[in-house]
Amino acid sequence: MGTGLIEISAQLAIPETEIVERFVRASGAGGQNVNKVSTAVELRFDVAGSPSLPEPLRQRLLARRDRRMTGEGVLVIDAQRFRTQDRNRQDARERLVAFIQTSLSVPKARVATKPTYGSKLRRLDQKKERAQVKRGRSTRNWE
Repeated sequence: MGTGLIEISAQLAIPETEIVERFVRASGAGGQNVNKVSTAVELRFDVAGSPSLPEPLRQRLLARRDRRMTGEGVLVIDAQRFRTQDRNRQDARERLVAFIQTSLSVPKARVATKPTYGSKLRRLDQKKERAQVKRGRSTRNWE
């Protein structure tokens, strides 16, 4: 591991000391190479305990429903798309950056609005039509 920074945006960077990389053997096709060489990368980043993340960003990241996030707030990224360890490391870091960048912008709060008069009428008309169809299905006395 180096001592550099992982650039997220112009204002935010994460020190490499905050990520933990583990090299494991990849699964799937690849023959002897896959069986012998630890090319897959498991990158772990503690979102909950990271001092370099601003608090609002941390809350947005932890609130996301993502299967890569553990219960303790640790993001785990498995990268094994490529044949080389170096390329998989790059891929894992790029995916970490992309994950954090998606939560950088604050979502706009939804302003509740009332349904328009026209939309109310259309809804009621649809309800009446549907009721008519269902009424037509009922059994009748044909005698």
